[in-house]
Amino acid sequence: MRAHLPVLCREAIEILNVQPDGFYIDATLGAGGHAEEILRRLENGRLLGIDRDPAALAIAQERLKHFGEKLITMSGNFAEISDLHAASGFPPADGLLADLGMSTMQLEDASRGFSFSTPGLLDMKMGPGPGPNAADLVNEMSEQELANIIFKLGEERHSRRVARAIVKGRPYRSTTELAQVVTRAIPSRTALHHIHPATRTFQALRMAVNRELESLQSLLAQVLGVLKPGGRVVILSFHSLEDRLVKLTFKSWQRDGCATILTRHVMRPSEEEIAVNPRSRSGKLRAAEKSAG
Repeated sequence: MRAHLPVLCREAIEILNVQPDGFYIDATLGAGGHAEEILRRLENGRLLGIDRDPAALAIAQERLKHFGEKLITMSGNFAEISDLHAASGFPPADGLLADLGMSTMQLEDASRGFSFSTPGLLDMKMGPGPGPNAADLVNEMSEQELANIIFKLGEERHSRRVARAIVKGRPYRSTTELAQVVTRAIPSRTALHHIHPATRTFQALRMAVNRELESLQSLLAQVLGVLKPGGRVVILSFHSLEDRLVKLTFKSWQRDGCATILTRHVMRPSEEEIAVNPRSRSGKLRAAEKSAG
């Protein structure tokens, strides 16, 4: 399994403006790539690392154990950032980072069901807990409900054709079964050459299963409350709906005098980074600073 490469890492750490004695939150600890760079810059400061995926949390804990008490880890969804922050005992934070992308480990673990290229159970859940998995959605939702999800979250222009084919081919047990049906439903003349025809549908199902937009909305509604005045929030997104939500929220904060936008224009990976890590291509970084007043 390939190592996960954190996207826009240098840019994210630079704009987070890590201070040696500061307190920081990595709301999406993942494999610990961004966290490691923050921890290297701390002396008496500390980092709270949060992740909803127990497997990712275990990997990060092992990778970062040499930082000792500088790192505190917690299992949880950043949608509950206020409660998690309160439970940690941390003071108001100097900065919070959230990377909304999927990790290479998650994508390449067939048992998780995120990938359409290898057979696996249709799960797609990022962490434990109640709620339907991907198999529940594709086997039980109505054709209209599936079409709406695939169109909105996957931005798939052939969503109705795909939903019709999915319903006709039920039931599904594996990722490759579903991927084959989706691929056949998309006209070959319109398929994008640089992405697999099933990419958008799988993305939509994953986002629906994990309620990703709802979780982001919850994070944005609470994040200023866990930051001290002058504290910074840095968010990396990989989907146009996520980026739009972050952009509009930051603008509303600035309009209301709650925060100042630090990224006048969205930051994107360089051509050099994309060459090394093609999955970084869709990454977008935005940052804001909580007002002092």
